[in-house]
Amino acid sequence: AWSIERPPGDTAGRTFCHTSSEERCSTCHQRHQFDPAVARHSEQCKACHWGKDHRDWEAYDISIHGVVYQVNKWNPTQFDFSKKLSDADYVGPTCQYCHLRGGHHNVQRLSTVYTSMGMSNADRGAPLWKEKRDTWVSVCDDCHSPRFARENLQAMDEACKDAGLKYTETFKVAENLMLDGMGEPMPKDLAPDWSGQHIWSLKIGAYHDGPKYGGAQGESGEFRMFNCSDIERICFESVGYWMTYIMKGMARGSWNDATYCDGSFGMDRWLVKAKAASEQARRFTALEKETGINWVPSEFWRKVDYLEQLTGTRIVKEFPGKTIFDLCPEPGQLDTHHAPAE
Repeated sequence: AWSIERPPGDTAGRTFCHTSSEERCSTCHQRHQFDPAVARHSEQCKACHWGKDHRDWEAYDISIHGVVYQVNKWNPTQFDFSKKLSDADYVGPTCQYCHLRGGHHNVQRLSTVYTSMGMSNADRGAPLWKEKRDTWVSVCDDCHSPRFARENLQAMDEACKDAGLKYTETFKVAENLMLDGMGEPMPKDLAPDWSGQHIWSLKIGAYHDGPKYGGAQGESGEFRMFNCSDIERICFESVGYWMTYIMKGMARGSWNDATYCDGSFGMDRWLVKAKAASEQARRFTALEKETGINWVPSEFWRKVDYLEQLTGTRIVKEFPGKTIFDLCPEPGQLDTHHAPAE
């Protein structure tokens, strides 16, 4: 939602990537060649699968598997891209070897992503997760023992569980600040969110349910990347950028990056930033109370040229009293956090 609410010029990458990969064979096979050997190179995935919130290419490229690929990809005795994936004799896995195994085109079939892009990703023991893990191990044991594969899956789970503790604590710092009336700005001071509502951006369904977080029972806020307090943006980046990369790094054998560079240590730093922002807000509140200052949020939180282009502002202006859920015939398709449409 924090992407689709923005003006078209802001979301060119989303638009081109999603419409391209979902509607055209030439995204991977290349329009003027359409050669399966071209589509079997990992670089074909690179055009879309990289960047802040889904750093698949970065995690693969600097992993032990990615290094083997980069060093040997020009040697046909090590990587024979003329062969079908099921028959290939690769010295190391490519993106396609694992995710398009056997030549099928359902990339998600060989995936252990249990939640959105790896957020809150850990083994919960459900039959669905066991099936995913067993399928993944069946790919890994082409080169490794099943024991080795399962140990690495367990290592990924442990890393994600540790990340979950930091994620929970970061959000709790922001939540306590909001409940104590010190979050700045608050939803009532902001332009509406993408749906045309004023709900706290970190109010995620059952995690922060109830009127005190804004909105009705069962409704959910949405992450904001703009027009929100610094601490809310920190929370978004902590789970959307750092936590997802911990999972992607561990899943691809990029252990150094999952820890030091863009993973665990990044979450540590963002947790400290959230605590510092909370402390500063509380100190300012105490000083304002002592001196009798009545702080009023600046008008730019509610109305400036840029905000006028966003979906929520236009809904409020053009359809007073309505939200996007009133205007869309199947609102459940827009946001799975909201209660099912009646």
